[in-house]
Amino acid sequence: MQLLTKANLKALPAQGSTIGQGMDAVAQVKFFTPDSYWTWYAVEYNPDCQLFYGLVDGIEKEVGYWGLEELAEIKGPFGMKIERDRHFNPTPLSQLM
Repeated sequence: MQLLTKANLKALPAQGSTIGQGMDAVAQVKFFTPDSYWTWYAVEYNPDCQLFYGLVDGIEKEVGYWGLEELAEIKGPFGMKIERDRHFNPTPLSQLM
């Protein structure tokens, strides 16, 4: 699966552009492990260094940065790769917490 489409790239704001929005910032893209409970919600993206900013929901929920390359390399406990939720609708972080 292609993790990022042209439409995703167009929808994701530039890195740093949602500063000050806090939990009102809107996640544009959702990634998940189909064989585990980890989920990544991307709010911003820097295409130059392929770095996302958003919410990671794993052992705990935390806001931070992660790389596209990092996502592409992750495999869940049964060896399944990360997927993009094709049916995800943009959602404020406050609703995802």
